[in-house]
Amino acid sequence: MAEHVIIKTVSRLMIPFIQLFSLYVIAHGELGPGGGFQGGVILGASFILYAMVFGLEEGRKRISRKASDFFNPTGLFIYAVIGIFCILGGGRYLEYDRLPLIGNEILASQLGIYGIEIGVGITVSAVMTTLFFEMARRDDD
Repeated sequence: MAEHVIIKTVSRLMIPFIQLFSLYVIAHGELGPGGGFQGGVILGASFILYAMVFGLEEGRKRISRKASDFFNPTGLFIYAVIGIFCILGGGRYLEYDRLPLIGNEILASQLGIYGIEIGVGITVSAVMTTLFFEMARRDDD
């Protein structure tokens, strides 16, 4: 890809917008089409695009193995913690309006859903990126 200046330049310009769009999809998932899974796929695709255009070594410099290993279970952790907080607030698992320390039930419900969407987005993005790098590494071997 060293000689593909146009592809590198366009990718360098578009990747931040792709990532911004993925955050939009995650943040507006409960109001319309989209959510954590779709936004996570878009975010992961932006990292994969970077690695495909600039090379696997450059891609690994942007997202190290330690970072991807950290973010893979992070969404599950966020999901579980929100569910446990709901139980501690006197509700059932993921009964968002029972989240403690938030006086308003509507606000608690919205924040709980946002937390879940963010957690799912983080995990989906990290898992997609990890799968790509693992499969690409096997191709090189």
